[in-house]
Amino acid sequence: MSDTPLHTLDHIEMLRGLPDDLKAEVVRLCRWKRYAPQEQIIDRESDSRDVYFVVQGGVRIVIYSASGRELTLDDLLTGAFFGELAAIDGLPRSASVMAVQDTVIASLPADQFLRLLHDYPEMATRVMRRLAAIVRTATERIIDLSTLGANNRVHAELLRQARAAEFDADGAAVIKPIPVHGDVASRVSTTRETVARVMNDLARSGIVRRDRDALLVLDIGKLEDMVESVRGE
Repeated sequence: MSDTPLHTLDHIEMLRGLPDDLKAEVVRLCRWKRYAPQEQIIDRESDSRDVYFVVQGGVRIVIYSASGRELTLDDLLTGAFFGELAAIDGLPRSASVMAVQDTVIASLPADQFLRLLHDYPEMATRVMRRLAAIVRTATERIIDLSTLGANNRVHAELLRQARAAEFDADGAAVIKPIPVHGDVASRVSTTRETVARVMNDLARSGIVRRDRDALLVLDIGKLEDMVESVRGE
């Protein structure tokens, strides 16, 4: 786990810039719990309303199809927050959340969360930006699922990760850790076998190369062309 001190919310993006005495009050109001990898934090359709802060570790937001297929919506790391939708609209949870590593979570009751939004406009603005990002991401994924074949969806997901990665001296995007085929498949609603086949094709074409601890996207421009030509951009 990281070196983030336990029982502090100093690393939580939503609370950045708030007075120290207020943060101390929020610490006292929160419930704190450790979760093991793969342990469920929130169950979809549950009636809980708390807002959750990722104090240490990481979580995955998922939904499941009627057949039981897992679809990953997002991965959140230390400093992130989740659960704000149910706190705001009072409806059941829209997705399940599980820990993907040893994780410490602080949960804040919905009424206290709403009070903070009312009293501190800068915090409300951060929450609104987060909600706007969720809508934009969901729109992009709906378009991809509606218009792209499975192979192209894998290309698009790899491109998204490459754009968010650091670049080495040769201009290659360095994706760490190496994407797990099952995780990519869950994100783009396909199979592990399809992801493996696409990755092998990209490697043979010289677009990607797997190193010991990273996946290098050697030609991000070519990958962009492959995605945009299918999207019609």
